[in-house]
Amino acid sequence: MKKVSTAMAGVVFSGAMAISAGAFAQASADGAAAPAAAPADAAAAAAEPLTITANIGLFSDYRFRGISQTGKRPAVQGGFDLAHESGLYAGVWASNISWISDGNSAVSAPIEMDFYGGWKKEIIPDWTIDFGGLQYYYPGTYPSGAYFPRPHTFELYAAVGWKTVTLKYSHSLTRLFGLVSPDGQDTSNSGYLDLTGTYDLGFWGISAVGHVGHQWVHNFSAASYTDWKIGLSKDLGKNFSVSVSYVDTNADEKYYTAANSGKVLSKATVVVGLSKTF
Repeated sequence: MKKVSTAMAGVVFSGAMAISAGAFAQASADGAAAPAAAPADAAAAAAEPLTITANIGLFSDYRFRGISQTGKRPAVQGGFDLAHESGLYAGVWASNISWISDGNSAVSAPIEMDFYGGWKKEIIPDWTIDFGGLQYYYPGTYPSGAYFPRPHTFELYAAVGWKTVTLKYSHSLTRLFGLVSPDGQDTSNSGYLDLTGTYDLGFWGISAVGHVGHQWVHNFSAASYTDWKIGLSKDLGKNFSVSVSYVDTNADEKYYTAANSGKVLSKATVVVGLSKTF
């Protein structure tokens, strides 16, 4: 994905969508507004112990922690979530990507798959805690017969939320998306701190979204950086929403440039998207 002198032949850091696991949208399967429930039906629905939801979206770019995963090209994304009334949850999510092959033409890995699970609960009114793990997996064809760091990454995360504001920390237990420092040091135990909030503007179904995050890359401080985002989202009804966001970073461009295309993947951009929940 990004240019750096590593065995990834041009890839320094990548990633996957940071899943807000446990925040599950409630929608009918066909996207239509659900009919009004009778009191008994409503009570039964409220007591439903298990909830399954799905989501799909089309975006002008896939930005993860501020860095393009698709070479500044569009992305189709979707996933399924399972939530239990106890607070336990699990899910899977996928997107097209190009950062691995953009960094090394010998690799064919056009898909990212995320598998995650955890526990999220409101501990006191308006306050929630969330603990879980997330496996980033990139199926594909990789060079054999030579040392080539695989990008698959596992992170543990912990978050605390107040109303619509969430502070989250993610910690990698494996090498961070295949990254090795220029002197060959391992990047496991890297961390990412993320502060995200939304605010309902109170008209036309529009909400404002703000985010700031910092990526620490263990044993490779030059690749560490801060990213931020501001944007708006609008509820279109029938479980559709549209969004527009300005995304930027202060990442060192020499570490976040696609080797094959020369595109700087950390530069500021505007991302627009259309999504639907089921």
